[in-house]
Amino acid sequence: MKATQQLHNLGQSLWLDNITRDLLNNGTLERYIAELAVTGLTSNPTIFDHAIKNSSSYDRAIRDYASKGKSGEELFFELALEDLTRAADLFRPIHDRTNGLDGWVSLEVSPLLAHNTASTLAEAKQLFARANRPNLLIKIPGTKEGLPAIEEAIFAGIPVNVTLLFSPEQYRAVAEAYMRGIERRIQAGLNPKVGSVSSVFVSRWDTAVAGKVPPELANRLGIAIARGTYQDYVKLLGSSRWQRAFNEGAIPQRLLFASTGTKDPKASDTLYVESLAVPLTVNTMPEATLQALADHGKVDALPAKDMNDTARTLDEFVKAGVNLRALGAQLQEEGATSFVKSWNDLLNVISSKTASLQQAA
Repeated sequence: MKATQQLHNLGQSLWLDNITRDLLNNGTLERYIAELAVTGLTSNPTIFDHAIKNSSSYDRAIRDYASKGKSGEELFFELALEDLTRAADLFRPIHDRTNGLDGWVSLEVSPLLAHNTASTLAEAKQLFARANRPNLLIKIPGTKEGLPAIEEAIFAGIPVNVTLLFSPEQYRAVAEAYMRGIERRIQAGLNPKVGSVSSVFVSRWDTAVAGKVPPELANRLGIAIARGTYQDYVKLLGSSRWQRAFNEGAIPQRLLFASTGTKDPKASDTLYVESLAVPLTVNTMPEATLQALADHGKVDALPAKDMNDTARTLDEFVKAGVNLRALGAQLQEEGATSFVKSWNDLLNVISSKTASLQQAA
């Protein structure tokens, strides 16, 4: 049995952190679903930037939309919705079979709106309506300004993938926003079953402290932070407040581990996947990590000792001079800035490709 199926059997959903039109056209995504236990998919501006820049598969659609006067963000969302609605349809049987818990795809609101609550909410509503797929998650950043938009989106019945989370504190704030949205639906007599995941980024912690901590601590911070967040997640799921909501028909807002491709060439290419194999969670991984896991990964249930050592590991980083709370805030801010850069790069690629296609016509 492949490690990908073993991971699924342990109770963790394996999602692909990639989308290209070629993946859809050549049957690769269908094969990943059938053979590698992939049950969902995430996307982001960088992924679409690379997909559009490195493939001619989008050229005809770009030419057609441009001829109708579409450009910039408007043209991008047309392309993205074409890809993601196709992917959503592939995952729809999984979504139906799991009663809405799995089988999701994700589309991000414009990162330019990360600090604008009202505009984020308006775009989330518009994109979800345009997609017209029940298994599309709208990605909203878990920044301070994003929290009210998350609550309002959940209250409006819009499934949300909360992105750009780095720390247990940031996760708890998002879980609170989700709960408020669900509880408001219950009070209003609405169905509280609204899908959501909270995406905690893992590898960027280790990149941030690389060379600044003792060698024995290399590539251990991201895993410790993620495990600490998981402990908070389990605690919240066990609380009477969450259980009252579940009793009314709500489903868990699952914890998702993102940024799980290994950055350090000296470390195992499946390090973050194998170290975070815990149930009722999601791991979304780059294509190279998925293939490495299927080829030579070894997955087993995490021993309780490993989870119990989390606090001790974090203490070691504090003793090494790492201010965890400050670094978590810094990583979130840097992440938001990075997404804006990727977004602008993406729009530039679309603009230049549109111009070259029109010239060639």
